[in-house]
Amino acid sequence: QNPLILGMFSRTHVTVAFANNFLKETSEEKLDARNVSSTTRAEILNYRAEARLLRAMSYYYLMDLFGKANFITEEDALNSIPNVANRAELFAYVESELKAIEPNLLEARSNEHARADKAVASMILAKIYLNAEVYIGEAKYDECVAELNKIIAGGYSLAPDYLLNFMADNNTNAAINEIIFPIVSDGTSVQNYGPTTVMVNGSVGSIEENGAQIGVGAAGWGGAIRLRKQFVELFDGGVFTNDSRNTIIRGTSSEPRDINIADISNKDQGFVLQKFSNASSTGDFGSDQTFVDTDFPLFRLADVYLMYAEAQLRGASNATQIDALNYVNLLRTRANNPQAITSADLNLDFILDERARELHWEAHRRQDLIRFDRFTGGAYNWAWKGNGSNGISLPEYLDLYPIPASSLSTSPNLSQNTGY
Repeated sequence: QNPLILGMFSRTHVTVAFANNFLKETSEEKLDARNVSSTTRAEILNYRAEARLLRAMSYYYLMDLFGKANFITEEDALNSIPNVANRAELFAYVESELKAIEPNLLEARSNEHARADKAVASMILAKIYLNAEVYIGEAKYDECVAELNKIIAGGYSLAPDYLLNFMADNNTNAAINEIIFPIVSDGTSVQNYGPTTVMVNGSVGSIEENGAQIGVGAAGWGGAIRLRKQFVELFDGGVFTNDSRNTIIRGTSSEPRDINIADISNKDQGFVLQKFSNASSTGDFGSDQTFVDTDFPLFRLADVYLMYAEAQLRGASNATQIDALNYVNLLRTRANNPQAITSADLNLDFILDERARELHWEAHRRQDLIRFDRFTGGAYNWAWKGNGSNGISLPEYLDLYPIPASSLSTSPNLSQNTGY
């Protein structure tokens, strides 16, 4: 009955419905009936490809999070009862659909801000290939690297400062060269308490009241979001002291915080993070002091580099260790970290930790832990895993979320996931 699980399951299906409707209304027959010009039809071709990409991305998320989905396309009759596609079927569909639309997508970095292009399609493909052993029990690391190389050749570059990616003007500052696909936030015209608004306001500590520094009310949502001990410890050691990815706030000099969270309801326990902000690179703040202007970087080049290194370590024959080391060290150099990684350091355990240091709060961790076989079970625990203060073992079925009860009641072909 959790509203966030229901929201993800139902809204993702709504995106599919929106895409299907757009595709129905822009069929050749409809365009003929409406006497649409050839010039407009050429533009509609791009829009149709983007709609199909967003639909494929929705099915990708449903495959990843729930392992199944109500499957319906523009070819199905309105109000028809959809069939249910399993993980293998969704994988095959997402793969074939993204490959089919590639010719009609605009080249990387040539579309309007926040609209999809060829690089976005390659990123989704790279994601399903990197996780293919989870989804379909097959390794597809060569295919993953092939898509990553397309993105790398697409003209992207790292922002000179890590934190530019998470500022109010990340749609205009140097981060536009790194961010492959953003989710737009705007304090004036897209006001809501979700996306980056909750992340920035939630970064304000009850002790620190640091909101004025990051462009929201001084008290923000005081301590709403705090860090587990295990994440903080990833930045232990002298090499991370000046690492620009280390934005952990440990209280004030007069009132230091406790790294442990013994009581979740005590907002003074646990450290806070100041990664996302409503401040701009020019020293100004966003247009509103509650609803932030900061776009969420759903896909960015840094992730591409780390995915390449991981695929190389997992056996991709078309990836080289030299390139893998170079990509990881580019991120280290950008973060002002004095430690360059050598081939002796580069292993899968390092990649998992480095992904946390580079990509925390960017919605990758659950997928990463499942791919590394550390999300469920008891071999890898963290504070409050399974609602235990020190973490407890979880059964494997929790690698997938449950199908919401209300969705089951309205979709006769849907069944509950195992274990729920």
